[in-house]
Amino acid sequence: MRSLERRRVRGYPKAVSHAPQRVTFALPHGIDIAADVYGEEGRPTVLFLHGGGQTRHAWGGAAEAIAAAGYRAITMDHRGHGESSWSPDGAYEAEEFATDLEAVLLEYVHQPILVGASLGGMAALLAQHRHAKPICRGIVLVDVTPRLNRDGVLRILSFMQHKPEGFGSLEEVADAIASYLPHRKRSDNLEGLKKNLRRTPEGRWVWHWDPKLLESWRPGRQDDEQREASIRRRLEAAAAIEVPMMLIRGRMSDVVSEENARELLAIAPHTEYVDLAGAAHMVAGDRNDAFTHAVLDFIRRVLPADAA
Repeated sequence: MRSLERRRVRGYPKAVSHAPQRVTFALPHGIDIAADVYGEEGRPTVLFLHGGGQTRHAWGGAAEAIAAAGYRAITMDHRGHGESSWSPDGAYEAEEFATDLEAVLLEYVHQPILVGASLGGMAALLAQHRHAKPICRGIVLVDVTPRLNRDGVLRILSFMQHKPEGFGSLEEVADAIASYLPHRKRSDNLEGLKKNLRRTPEGRWVWHWDPKLLESWRPGRQDDEQREASIRRRLEAAAAIEVPMMLIRGRMSDVVSEENARELLAIAPHTEYVDLAGAAHMVAGDRNDAFTHAVLDFIRRVLPADAA
């Protein structure tokens, strides 16, 4: 594992006293992964993997709290997201994200606990399934199961497809998010939105991901047989994984139903289950404190902070 600069933090739930260290993981297949590192090198590590269309900044509050509890927390942008490389050939299938994660785990981040939301959780399952021996110490799936509710997934894709020309102002962005997430209070922190956006030469605000993502994820690109084959691969991956696992579901989620959760628990009965009230698919954004405490409780049992 390549060395990362040391940062010192104390206490929980106080925020980290220093800004995270920005690093790049240069992968052997040509993709550069942007990441932020919180906490001291040498501490047990938690690697956060965001969902599709998000960036590593979705985990900022949770990563700070985990580092303050004595761990090292790393948040990374998937390929095609945030400050990571865009795929030159538009390769954005789940297996490609798993390949990136596998390379990060083998080259840079040794035996972390993985916390993956949606796309990040899928990548975690698929990457670990490629190895007979554990390449991580545990997996926390955040509102993701091998089988997802199609209507909820389509609603996400519809939001991502909205306004491909971009937004004229940050106020417009805040309005769009408030419409998509009506259960949340509209954000007044317009500056904070910039972490998930980029400015075009024409001055428009667009989401910080490669537009080619939507071609890979286009509804209808798979027929029923192909879709079922993908679900079977994910079910097989979950059933074969022996490292400790936890599923944190947003009780209001339209992406992961209670039936989806029970299917996972039936094939991987060692999986712990947290059904988080007051949260939808964006669990950490909806109830960050409760989410962080659930994750911290899990990692303290699986990997104590003094176990490095």
